[in-house]
Amino acid sequence: MKPVIGLVSKHNVLNGQRTYTYISDEMKNAIFYNGGVAIGIIPSMVQITFPNKKFNVQDIDNLFTIEEKENLISQIKMCDGIILSGGPKSDVYEIWIAKYCYDNNIPILGICAGHNNIVRSVGGTIKEVENAKIHYQPNLDYVHSIKVNKNSNFYNFVKRTKMNVNSRHRNIIDNSSILSIVAYDEYGNIEVTEDKTKKCFIGMRFHPESLYLVDETHNNIFKKFIEICQ
Repeated sequence: MKPVIGLVSKHNVLNGQRTYTYISDEMKNAIFYNGGVAIGIIPSMVQITFPNKKFNVQDIDNLFTIEEKENLISQIKMCDGIILSGGPKSDVYEIWIAKYCYDNNIPILGICAGHNNIVRSVGGTIKEVENAKIHYQPNLDYVHSIKVNKNSNFYNFVKRTKMNVNSRHRNIIDNSSILSIVAYDEYGNIEVTEDKTKKCFIGMRFHPESLYLVDETHNNIFKKFIEICQ
């Protein structure tokens, strides 16, 4: 059986009216390319809630009904691992899923905004990055390099202490809470966090799904994650 990877869906409001649930084609293609099966994790909530700067993870259980949580759990249990994707906004249920995976030791990757939600789920915080023009360059394959701690779980994914990454974010990790910081960019910003005591609880600032076909190091992130899930 191929490992099943749940991709947590995002939301987009079209023309200020209808809300659409979506998953990145790049992300699901990276999973299939590396021998996994991608399925969507779709919330049953009618009202979508976006976390504000005062968001407190201790209050998160009170934001959903028991049935809404059970619907998410039922989908998560179909999966061997979970990925939280990037996007312009994050939904509170993404943070709840990250916390559930942390509490139940379910392998999870958080990418860009998904990294924010990994960190928020354990009580960490984010902030707007200084000089955002340097970091938000969506049309470039590579923007800067990062340094990776050789003693980290993430190093076992990429097998490099230095790698080039893309960059299209406007927020950065402010306080990583209980998570270890295992990679920085050349400006000193946090690029990768993890909890080494878990099977896989890793968040990264960049987008390997945009480079998996052209860069083996980035593809190895998905390859190793799927191996862990299997």
